[in-house]
Amino acid sequence: MADNFPERRNPDFHFTHDAEPSEALLCGFSQFGLAGLTAADYLVDHLELEQTGHVAVDSLPAITPFENGIPRHHTRFFSRDDLDVTVLVGELFIPLPVAELFTDALAEWLDENGVAEVAVLSGVPVAHGPDDHRTFYIATEDYRDARLADSDVPPMGNGFLDGVNADLLGRGIDSDLRACVYTTPVHPQIPDVEAAIRLVDSVSDVYGIDVDTGPLEAFAEEVAEHYENLSERIEALAEEDRADDRMYM
Repeated sequence: MADNFPERRNPDFHFTHDAEPSEALLCGFSQFGLAGLTAADYLVDHLELEQTGHVAVDSLPAITPFENGIPRHHTRFFSRDDLDVTVLVGELFIPLPVAELFTDALAEWLDENGVAEVAVLSGVPVAHGPDDHRTFYIATEDYRDARLADSDVPPMGNGFLDGVNADLLGRGIDSDLRACVYTTPVHPQIPDVEAAIRLVDSVSDVYGIDVDTGPLEAFAEEVAEHYENLSERIEALAEEDRADDRMYM
């Protein structure tokens, strides 16, 4: 568990935000297939969102991404004045033993800033057929009532979640926080562009955002090398923490 994180003191997560966030937060983290991260990154790029904050962490193996020689924070908030959604792009892999610490800090930030709902975009590496090439949801009742009543996104049949996704949904069950995980099967290639497209299409419909996924494949090719390197790092860090069958359909 979080208190047993090996050979180092527990990480401290520090949230910085320069503008008032929207009521809804969409998150893409460094998880299976990087589909959710790719989708969130594409939303930021396509919607021309501006960085409005970031997350820093102490006492956790971290990364500092850079592009064209310019470094950036690994976990960043993006928004726009005329858009009712804030997007969190998290390139830092959150190990399972510290997931609760991260969600504790995130939940505190959500409460302090009046953010009423959070949704995570993610992929899961499960055996699947062509009929399963779609997005599914796992969501609290209040989120379903608010966002999914008229949606074509189906529920995931059964299974379980772990890590950040599980902690956020667990908090939503026991509080007023509306919470959802959108998930889709992913393949081994990094990034899984088709999976990212499914996630973008689904949340665009649910949130009424006008997003053209046509350029996403070209966008993914542009960031493929960066994401491949990130994936190798995630694999190295996560090998002992995860198994391929952590969620079942």
